[in-house]
Amino acid sequence: MAITAAQVKELREKTGAGIMDAKKALVEVDGDMDKAIDLLREKGIAKAAKKADRVAAEGLTGVYVDGNVAALVEVNSETDFVAKNDQFVALVNETAELIAKNKPADNDAALAIVTSTGKTLGEAYVEATSTIGEKIAFRRFQLVEKNDDQNFGAYQHNGGRIGVITVIEGGDESLPKAVAMHVAAMSPSVLSAEELDHDFIVSETTALISRIEIENEDRKRTGKAFLHVPQYGSAAQLTDDVLAKVEAEFKEELKAEGKPEKIWDKILPGKMAKFFVDNTQIDQENALLSQLYVMDDSKTVAKFLESKDAKAITFARFEVGEGIEKAANNFEAEVQATMAAALEN
Repeated sequence: MAITAAQVKELREKTGAGIMDAKKALVEVDGDMDKAIDLLREKGIAKAAKKADRVAAEGLTGVYVDGNVAALVEVNSETDFVAKNDQFVALVNETAELIAKNKPADNDAALAIVTSTGKTLGEAYVEATSTIGEKIAFRRFQLVEKNDDQNFGAYQHNGGRIGVITVIEGGDESLPKAVAMHVAAMSPSVLSAEELDHDFIVSETTALISRIEIENEDRKRTGKAFLHVPQYGSAAQLTDDVLAKVEAEFKEELKAEGKPEKIWDKILPGKMAKFFVDNTQIDQENALLSQLYVMDDSKTVAKFLESKDAKAITFARFEVGEGIEKAANNFEAEVQATMAAALEN
């Protein structure tokens, strides 16, 4: 029999299922509404759909390397407790593996991948939501590729809440993971400072100066030494004219201090180097190669890699829940309300 739009709407309102799931169920049972509801419940679709609007901001990252292709994924749950569930962990790992091996174009293509059980990955998420009892959501993935002369570094921190993949050319076998550990700790957003947008640099520099000035007001009240207030935030702002002006100012300072001109060449490089560090803080916060290497803060990551005859090609970093607006204790509050209602009865 023909299934009407009104029937599909009614079934969706009763179960929360999607349009296609509702229509398929009605077709399968010849339009019998009660049987369609039972069918959706059996498949777990109705139960999963009712959780669709919940906020899932906990979870895990997953990493899988398949030859010259690596996949980094983020899968969310509502609570960190469920993120330790064996079924959940297995789903995260399977998702990363399937994506690395199939190289889907986007999330929809990823969820359409057929798993070893014959179900799609999307159906596996519906089933997981139904059986685990929380909203389980596949959020995002990134594919990273390399050539035969390059090496992957894979690292997961804090039980998998942060996942990193790096691609390094040259150096020894331990270097890619060491750089991945740095990326996990320092959270760069781009490889090189040259990738930072001009407007971003300007706005972030203004915000940085404002924060330091506010901090200095507090320090003034407490008698602490003032922090240096930079003029700039990025190497992109340090043009030849700017550097020439700064060098001239340093020479005037040395002259005023009575330092002999013959020793200026020994003093100026250190002053210029410190000026560069003080005035590239936006680069250091955001660009991997500009950051001070966590295991040797006398060098930037770029200089450290150079000392190992290596270079960074690219990286990917996911941190669970970043950018998700969390509803405060939404799931915990629901559990408490359910328990309270049960006690009353």
